[in-house]
Parts: sequence; structure tokens; C-alpha cells
Amino acid sequence: MLILVPFLTALIPGLIILPLTWWLSKKDFSPLIKMLPGITAIMAAFILFYIGFVHIRGFEGAAYGFLSFFLMLFAFLSFLIGKKANVSRYVK
Repeated sequence: MLILVPFLTALIPGLIILPLTWWLSKKDFSPLIKMLPGITAIMAAFILFYIGFVHIRGFEGAAYGFLSFFLMLFAFLSFLIGKKANVSRYVK
């Protein structure tokens, strides 16, 4: 339960971040705009880790740490989706 609940909790913003990044990568936005959902997720993960490690501590703080870890995984996937170049746009 200590790992499953933070994973399921991180799944909700992850399922919002990944399609949003995919949609932004299909449009012709700047790379910063494409990476914005991932940057937001990384910032949220760092804040959650800080809260869990410094303020809460113990097993409850470890749950916040697992939550931040899973959010970082979704942010990494978001960076990969946003970084992928659309090759069909350059090939005629």
C-alpha cells in the first residue's frame, strides 16, 4: 500500500500531463512550451519531496517521496514526448 497508493495518486496528473504534452508536440509551438507540462511536474515533484522529507518525515514522508518519484517518471516521459522531433514536417 505504501507504493501502490502514491503510484495511483501520481497516475491522475500523469494522465493529464502526457496527453497535453503530446498535443503540444503536434502543434508548432516553441520547445519551451512543449516542455512546460514536464517542467511543472518536476517542480511539483521537488516540492512534494521537500515537504515529505523535511516537514512530515517517517513513513508518511516516505509516501510523499514515492509520489514525487512517480511524478518524476511521468515528467521524464513528458520530456521525451516533447523532445521528439516531427520528421514528417521536414520531409516532402
